[in-house]
Amino acid sequence: MNTLEAITARRAIKHYDPTHRLTEAEIRQLFEAAMQSPTAFNIQHWRFVAVTDPEVRKQIRAVAWDQAQVTDASLLIVLCADKDAWKKDAGRYWKDAPQPVQDFLVPAIGGYYEGREQVQRDECMRSTGLAGMTIMLAAKAMGYDSCPMDGFDFDAVAKIINLPEDHLISFMIAVGKGTQPAWPKPGQLSYEEVVIANTF
Repeated sequence: MNTLEAITARRAIKHYDPTHRLTEAEIRQLFEAAMQSPTAFNIQHWRFVAVTDPEVRKQIRAVAWDQAQVTDASLLIVLCADKDAWKKDAGRYWKDAPQPVQDFLVPAIGGYYEGREQVQRDECMRSTGLAGMTIMLAAKAMGYDSCPMDGFDFDAVAKIINLPEDHLISFMIAVGKGTQPAWPKPGQLSYEEVVIANTF
């Protein structure tokens, strides 16, 4: 399946085969694909919590409107981000770059993020969004279905997964073998409404 086909075929699937398991190799393939997603200054601040423990899944389902995909999908991913990644040994993000590039970009990281809490948070959301879409498209290309989720108690899930204080949760993704097709698309806006030429 090529990329454009995966984009068209991907839908949010709610019902999964609870007996199906992804192999460790498949899980690694998904996350290695996600790790190719872009981040500003290459800080790679996404953190992917792969929830496979059935008991932990049950706890999350209890604070996620009892949505079946939380426990039934082969894999539940909590997409998180380290808000402070920009100041944690920033040189490592550019260690393989030419020295002049390192000398320019590494100091620029602190200059961009220091004291700008909203920018730090916004960057986390942008980056996890990009990584999440990569995961869902990779899953589709691998023959799996997925469902992005924000219908849950973020604070409760943070406690369940023992989220560090300097991290945040963006959303979750269920991945697995769908057992029911998605509904027909309920209402696609027109091209003319969403594509604006140059200015509003």
